[in-house]
Amino acid sequence: MSKAKPLSREIAKPLSEADRLRMQDEEPKKQSREEWRKKKELEEARKLGNAPAEVDEEGKDINPHIPQYISTVPWYVDPTQRASLKHQRQQEENQKEFSGLNEWYKRGVKTDKIATRYRKGACQNCGSMTHKKKECFERPRKIGAQFTGTKIAPDEFVQPAIKLDFDGKRDRWNGYDPDRHQEVIDEYAKIEIAKQAVKAQKLHEELITGKITETENDDDADDDDKYADKVDMPGTNFDSKRRITVRNLRIREDTAKYLRNLDPGSAYYDPKTRSMRENPYESTGKSANELNYAGDNFVRYTGDTHDMAKTQMFAWDAEGRGVDVHLQADPTRLEMLQKSFTVRKDDFKHKQRESIIDKYGGVEHLDAPARELLLAQTEDYVEYSRHGTVIKGQEKAKTKSKYIEDIYINNHTKTWGSYWKKGLWGYKCCHSTIKQSYCTGETGKTIQNSDLTMPPPSLPKKADKQLEEKQAAWQKALGIEQADKKTEEQVAQEEEDDEEKTKSLLQQHRDKIEQDKKDKKAKRKQKEKKRKSKKRRRHSSSSESSSSSSSSSESEKEEAKPSFMKQRKYDEILDDMSEEERKRKVKHALKKEKERVRQVDKELKMDERKRPYNSKRSTDVNEPTPEEMEAYMMKKKDTDDPMYGLM
Repeated sequence: MSKAKPLSREIAKPLSEADRLRMQDEEPKKQSREEWRKKKELEEARKLGNAPAEVDEEGKDINPHIPQYISTVPWYVDPTQRASLKHQRQQEENQKEFSGLNEWYKRGVKTDKIATRYRKGACQNCGSMTHKKKECFERPRKIGAQFTGTKIAPDEFVQPAIKLDFDGKRDRWNGYDPDRHQEVIDEYAKIEIAKQAVKAQKLHEELITGKITETENDDDADDDDKYADKVDMPGTNFDSKRRITVRNLRIREDTAKYLRNLDPGSAYYDPKTRSMRENPYESTGKSANELNYAGDNFVRYTGDTHDMAKTQMFAWDAEGRGVDVHLQADPTRLEMLQKSFTVRKDDFKHKQRESIIDKYGGVEHLDAPARELLLAQTEDYVEYSRHGTVIKGQEKAKTKSKYIEDIYINNHTKTWGSYWKKGLWGYKCCHSTIKQSYCTGETGKTIQNSDLTMPPPSLPKKADKQLEEKQAAWQKALGIEQADKKTEEQVAQEEEDDEEKTKSLLQQHRDKIEQDKKDKKAKRKQKEKKRKSKKRRRHSSSSESSSSSSSSSESEKEEAKPSFMKQRKYDEILDDMSEEERKRKVKHALKKEKERVRQVDKELKMDERKRPYNSKRSTDVNEPTPEEMEAYMMKKKDTDDPMYGLM
């Protein structure tokens, strides 16, 4: 393929306005195959750099690598659809206008200035120059200020609306007037002139008095212009052209801080600030005073650093109390003030101490031994590791409390509060929760941890029983009556009490429940017996009336039998009939109870809005019969019963 020839820049000329109008009137023509081929060759040449880039209507080059759908102008913007990038830029009508660099709010405008007569062009109602009569907010006057010329309203001042862009809002010099800096320059110039005048007057007076000669005055005249010409010290460079001194950050003859100890675990070196605050030789055991360099912090807290800090604090306190003094401006005066203040403060403390001692006494307490002796401090060397363990030397003994320790009462081996159980404090040695109780040791622990309310009673031994039997036999043989001899019932009662004492709380609770059940059953039987006796009396009265109509033969036979046999047979028949009747009634009541429970369950499952009212139920409400109560108790579900979930 032959190399493409470079094309002339005539192809990339922007269209004139006449050509553009002519192309707008013409309809778009379909390109031939030859025109399409030439267009593609031109695009390839532009991409390879053999042809000049296309130019838009503003004369700016268009990057040939930009895709066609970006560079081509839409038909609704330009019907010619010539390549351009103007439609991709922000349009002029959409660009926001921001305030200029010299625009700012007006300062120092006097708004209280009022005119004394009406001015031409002012408001006809109030006389203000900043608005017209239609825009006036004052009450319309009967005769306006235009005709009266009095009570002229002040001119309103409206600050300009300034619109700032992103950088303008964050400009720290925004609104600064450069002309105001001339005032600062003039002020310093006046101060310099005054200094020179005072210096000249002082020199003139010294010449008159003869303190200095003219030759000495000439030598010292240029003191202010002296620089570091004669300075010859390491680490200082002098530039004669600029007449300035440059102090290097580090003297090259000194050893670098990070080379003093190459151990990675030694003092940290900050490369940004070139500082090493800790002592690099700390692990060697040498004193800081023996080293040439012991870290930056050692320099900060040695020499007159503390005194300088105290003096600065005193200067700040004095300035806060109204004394105009400064450490750098007037150090001598500050030093004298601090000394006088320290002396007066010590005198005041001494007088206050003496007055308190004279009033209350207690001089003997001031003669106590030194704190080193009281706190058992020594000069024995002990070296600790980073974790607090002793590396070298003997560890100091633990300081005991000032209170009395290791004293136990009532045979206890632990203190009160060493044991905790169920919200109660106690002794750990016997688990007793009673303060100042006697220690019972392991026996107390066993009793406290057992389920018994009290320890089991000690049973009498065989020897004790034999001894009691022998004593009883001798008393019987001698005829000695035992006045305090207990009856068999009392002995049985005591044995039962002993058995109850030996029982656990759970067993006693169960026995109590069984006894309650037996009592209820006995009461129920007694009530049933009374009810049967009443029925028996009613039945006997009715049977007497019916027995008169019976045959004489049957009555004679019955009369021939004993009376107790007649009554016994009647009671058995009556009991059989009443038992069958009761079972029938209970069965009927169970059926009604089942129906009632089923109805209640059904209503509970219903929507409460559809549930019937209780007032619409049957009003025939009577006291439940014993059979109904028995049926209810049989169907009642006891949720407290442990077997309820298994039924």
